[in-house]
Amino acid sequence: MTSLYQILMLILDVVWFIMIAHIIMSWLINFQVLNPYQPLVRQIWDGLNRILEPIYGRIRQFLPATGGLDLAPLVAFLILIAIRIILQNNIALFL
Repeated sequence: MTSLYQILMLILDVVWFIMIAHIIMSWLINFQVLNPYQPLVRQIWDGLNRILEPIYGRIRQFLPATGGLDLAPLVAFLILIAIRIILQNNIALFL
């Protein structure tokens, strides 16, 4: 059962890194540090969006409209941290 815990934590770590990369890249694109019309930047951006859009889409269904401010990444990030805390506090169930 310990290996199940480690696999779950590994998956959460990978998702965490992907979300951080997406958030930082969105800032760099919005502040015009990165050009989204360059092929490499476009491919990375599209790949990150394809991975995270199913998660963000479900969260956006429950959030109120906030104009140009997208709170879905923040909510997803908080949910991810909460899941990690719950798993770490209940590690005894996996032993």
